[in-house]
Amino acid sequence: MSRETEVDQRASGKSSAWLPGARLVASLTVLVLPACEDPVVTPWPGSRLAVLSDDGGWSWLEGPRAIVSGNHLLVGTVPNGLRDPERGGDVEAVDYDLSTQHGRIIELHRQLRRDDHASPGLLMRPDGRYLVVYASHDQEDRFYYRVSLPGDGTSWSDERSFTPSSTTRITYSNLYQLAMENGRIYDFYRGLDGTSKPSYAFSDDLGETWTSGNVFIGISERPNQRPYVRYASNDVDTVHMVYTEGHPRDYDNSLYHICYRSGTLHASDGTALAPLSVGLDRPELGTRIFQGDPDHVAWAADVALDAEAGPVVAFSVQVGSAGLPPGQGGEDHRYWYARWDGSGWTAHEMAFAGTRLYAGEDDYTGLVAIDPGDTSVVVISTNADPETGEPLVSDADGQRHFEIYEGRTEDAGASWSWKQVTRNSTVDNLRPIVPQSDTIRTVLWLRGVYRHFTDYDLQVVARW
Repeated sequence: MSRETEVDQRASGKSSAWLPGARLVASLTVLVLPACEDPVVTPWPGSRLAVLSDDGGWSWLEGPRAIVSGNHLLVGTVPNGLRDPERGGDVEAVDYDLSTQHGRIIELHRQLRRDDHASPGLLMRPDGRYLVVYASHDQEDRFYYRVSLPGDGTSWSDERSFTPSSTTRITYSNLYQLAMENGRIYDFYRGLDGTSKPSYAFSDDLGETWTSGNVFIGISERPNQRPYVRYASNDVDTVHMVYTEGHPRDYDNSLYHICYRSGTLHASDGTALAPLSVGLDRPELGTRIFQGDPDHVAWAADVALDAEAGPVVAFSVQVGSAGLPPGQGGEDHRYWYARWDGSGWTAHEMAFAGTRLYAGEDDYTGLVAIDPGDTSVVVISTNADPETGEPLVSDADGQRHFEIYEGRTEDAGASWSWKQVTRNSTVDNLRPIVPQSDTIRTVLWLRGVYRHFTDYDLQVVARW
């Protein structure tokens, strides 16, 4: 999207559709797969495919990253600026109407950081207004936030910020609202007081003002370790948390689960562990889902709740890299699937995940997303056949690429059937998202080239 496009839209008077402080980048009509020539398999009859943005990225440690409300889709992204340097590091909201296939991209913050870790967390308030929260990657002591007009992802309040403490260095915003706590909204993030540990803030006025909480997973004997957490909530009284001891580059991670309810952190079986305001002093106090070791190092990818509100977890495991320095491992990843059955965790390996995305972050995979509407379904990104592990080499260019597959299990994860969604691509297909929706099932992913979390050339793609 060019600056000329932006000027044209302003000249047409369309700038009146949004409030001061939120700049319209482009008003666009998105047709079926513009600027993309790769053949695509369609396992969902009658589905449509669109490119929502020509430049965007997200990490997987913020959430929710996309919201479907009725026919409207709202997605938060961070463009890298390779096509338009003026957009590099912007925080953007893509507002897209799935019925008319029209959308707009709104700049929420100009050039916050050219880094996909700055992608926002989203929440829809009970009054129909969106709340969006975002932060730089460990660079600042604050997070930023805006509130939209009701049901309108193109009209936003002026930006505000909240500073938990002057020594805080924030990244990863995760927003959840609990009806049984009088609608309190939590932002679970990383970095209170410079600790790089899971932390939280909360709001009792729908995100208009904020109060700082504390670190809730500490590591007293390993102060430099950083637990990585994925979250899911029933939106009523509980937030589930799945986490590691640290970064898999630094620690042979296992995987653990706790849940927050009524002011207290609990083990998977409901045993009270500690008040949220006190937190755990070591990760191992949670319920272990998967035991890691030097040749089997875990990292959480997604968590969702099944029809009985039990947690379901998808995660990656780096296999066979014991003793290798960073940059030399990560040639064999597997995706795993775990469920809580009410009395214990059952975990199964479900697919070959292929290789690392790039050297140095040897545990970065294409990622896996659980369908929150049907947790027996997952969407994965892999550059290996999910059943055999054979490399996926494209007929189009003779290169190995990450492709999208949809998997289904009929036996709680013990066995899987797979449908290929993309094939013979000339670029990679990465980091799928399946947003919660009662209306339209939508799958999003990033399509292009990923060299580093600060260096990528990716389109934002949606299929529904």
